[in-house]
Amino acid sequence: MSKPLEWRDLSLLVVLLALGLFFGLLAPQYLSARNLSMLTIEFAITSVLSLGMLLVILPGHIDLSAGSGVGLIGGVAAVLIMRYQVPAELAMLAAIALALLLWRAQGFVIWSQGIPAFIITLGGLLACKGLFWLTIRNQTVPVSPGGQSNLLSVLTTTYLPPMPSYLLGVAVIGLLGLAALRSHRRACQEAAVQAETPPDGELAFLRWLLASQALALVVLTCGQFRGLPLPLLILATVAVVVQVVTQHTRLGRALYAIGGNEEAAVLSGIPVGKVVVTAYTLLGGLVALTGLLQTAYAGASTTTVGELMELDAVAACVIGGCSLRGGRGSVAGVLLGSLVMASLLSGMSLLAVPPEARFIARGLVLGLAAWLDVRLSKLSRGSLA
Repeated sequence: MSKPLEWRDLSLLVVLLALGLFFGLLAPQYLSARNLSMLTIEFAITSVLSLGMLLVILPGHIDLSAGSGVGLIGGVAAVLIMRYQVPAELAMLAAIALALLLWRAQGFVIWSQGIPAFIITLGGLLACKGLFWLTIRNQTVPVSPGGQSNLLSVLTTTYLPPMPSYLLGVAVIGLLGLAALRSHRRACQEAAVQAETPPDGELAFLRWLLASQALALVVLTCGQFRGLPLPLLILATVAVVVQVVTQHTRLGRALYAIGGNEEAAVLSGIPVGKVVVTAYTLLGGLVALTGLLQTAYAGASTTTVGELMELDAVAACVIGGCSLRGGRGSVAGVLLGSLVMASLLSGMSLLAVPPEARFIARGLVLGLAAWLDVRLSKLSRGSLA
């Protein structure tokens, strides 16, 4: 890991501590178990979309339609349930299928026609926003008919009880330790074969220790309220899947290769078009999941659901170390970036910050993240030189 990236990781932890201290002093209830539990739900929803954005940023693309898609997919599910009495399970599957189709189509157009992703997804943003408003007829559509619960309405109100949450946390910490140990041994074996210096075992232990402490803190905090919320468990599953895809599959290696140097990727035989279309299709699935979660969290589909979420996702990726040029990024970094964004938005909401000030803050964060990406890229190139 390069020095700029180490500095970024440290700076994110400092920023998180500063945000917690700042909002905790201004609003003591910010650090209460209930509010932190709600924060984990907001963090989970933002992170699912951000992980999807990571998949298209790695090969050097972007998606500006994700936020509008979140509203559209949630709106489709809500309308099918409320107006057409479709079972919630079928309505959610239909909404997910629609998202996969729409984002696969966007990816295909971007690749086959050679049009910049910025333009195509900007058109997608406008189209999805218009379709969303047409679907809900500019009205508020609740997610539970007659006040009765269904699968969609309970997505963000279901919790794993405290004791099972504690047991799950211990199990996950143990699994992380075994995975870290196995990874370190494999790295040492590879270093021995290539006659190189073996990796630092203390650094691997420190990373596991920090991750374990963070996980334990989350589990203990949520256990003081109702337990681990379902969206956090969904996020954990998505994060594991994206981590496996990006780090341990041919598709993941291709994503990094295309973002690093597309011409070299083509010469090495990587099917660039197929990889890009697949990345957008996977993003579509995560847009659908985010749409269902966000709509359930809001309790209804309204014209503001998903608004500007694509910018929050991009900001989370860049804050977490992704390069907008592609070729660099990680799941852990995106999760940290999402936590920064979720903490900021939750704190401003708790302090009843006016909407105009929230827009300014989000804009400043996005601009700062872009500047940081450019600055660290220059530092990295300078250190390599």
